[in-house]
This record gives sequence, C-alpha cells and structure tokens, in this order.
Amino acid sequence: MKTFYFFKLCAVFVLTTFIIACDKDDDTQPIVITAAGDIQAALDEYRELLGANNGGTAVTHPSGRREISWDGVPDSLSAPYFLPHDFFKARGADFTTPGTGVQVSADQSNPSGALPSFGNINPTYQQIFSPFSAERVFSPIGSNIVDLTFYVPGTSTSAVVNGFGAIYLDVDKQENTAFEYFDKNDKSLGVFATPYLNEGHVFLGVLFETPIVHRVRIEYGNSALGPNDGGSVDVAVMDDFIYGEPQAAQ
Repeated sequence: MKTFYFFKLCAVFVLTTFIIACDKDDDTQPIVITAAGDIQAALDEYRELLGANNGGTAVTHPSGRREISWDGVPDSLSAPYFLPHDFFKARGADFTTPGTGVQVSADQSNPSGALPSFGNINPTYQQIFSPFSAERVFSPIGSNIVDLTFYVPGTSTSAVVNGFGAIYLDVDKQENTAFEYFDKNDKSLGVFATPYLNEGHVFLGVLFETPIVHRVRIEYGNSALGPNDGGSVDVAVMDDFIYGEPQAAQ
C-alpha cells in the first residue's frame, strides 16, 4: 500500500497517513509517501524523488540523497555497545537521545554473543523485529526518542535537507510513532505519523520543496526497549534511513 499526495491543511487523514500539526502560515507543501507490508515500491519512489545516492564520502553535493542502512557498523560499535552520536558524520547525520545512547543491533556472528534484533535486551524481540535489509537495525536505549540533526558532511556546519524518510519495524498503533521536522530556527514544520503493521515493515517519507529541515525528532512506539511488546506497550525499532543531501544552512 502506498499513498502519494500533496497537502496544505492543518490536519489531514489519507489512508494510513495524516499530519498531526502544522503552521497555518507555512506555505510549504511537502509530498508524503507511506507504505505498509510491501514497502519496496514506495521506497524506490522516494529515492527517485530525492535523486542519486551520494554514498558515504564527506563531500558535499548540490543534489541527491544519503542513505544509512546500519549494516556497515562494526561489531565493536554494535550491541551491546553504543554507537557514537557522530559515527555518520561523513554523511552529515548526528544522533542524540534523552536516553542513555543510541545503539545498532548485533549481527548473527558478533563476538560478544549478543542476540540479533535487540534480543540482548529482550529475547522476544527476535521474533517481532524482522530487518528489512540485512541484519542490523537501530534504536535509542533508555528512551523512545531520537533527534537526527543534519550537518554539512564531514563538518560541524549546520545543514538543511529537503526530506527524510525511514523504515520502521513493528509499529502496532498509528498514534504512537511519528516524525516531527524542524527548520534551522527550531520551528516545527509538522508532525507526520507512520502507518502501522504489527511485526511488519512500514515506511514514511516526507519531501519538502526546498532544503529546510535541520532536525527530525523520531518517535519509536510509546516505550523504550525493555518490556515485552503488546497490550498498552508498543516498542518499535528502525531500519534504513534516507534523506536529501545536506546543504549549508543559510
């Protein structure tokens, strides 16, 4: 399932996607693409809108996109260990959380013996967090919030992008998981909810007309990793991130 539409309303509900909040005076009209289950077509559509993949080198490009799949993270920086917040500095991405840190799950062959899919935190997660690409997935620890802030690749210069999208695993309830986009002045550009699919893959991608997004607040379900998923508890993790090429904020 995929939705692809323009909107200019403060609250819109279209199939599995809606905007929770927006600024009445903001003329920005983002494109929103969502999918649940078979997400490949939506993912490819979003990639095409952003442009060519610029890879992981710390060189700024005038257009195109960056991607993070987590699978290249070494064992020494994967669960049970924390990922440095600026590990993807060459791609212009910095990750912070109100919790204790951010973590990439272990793979099957890791030397520490940690169970994949955050099974080191709760063994039941191996059944509900099925990776979309390869083995490793991503989550905050000690919180269900991550702030992704953009910088000019390889530098500490603030940057903006024209869009950000990502794949979630096991979103049980639509109201629990969302992206909120902010400009360089920390003004909210809107809150966008993901689709939901228990123990499945969902995708949400938002594309603005021009590079305007400096930070994205990412909500993971309604609980930090730890408890069993179910009932009032909705835990979720993420796989691939896709975003526009970071451009220096003016």
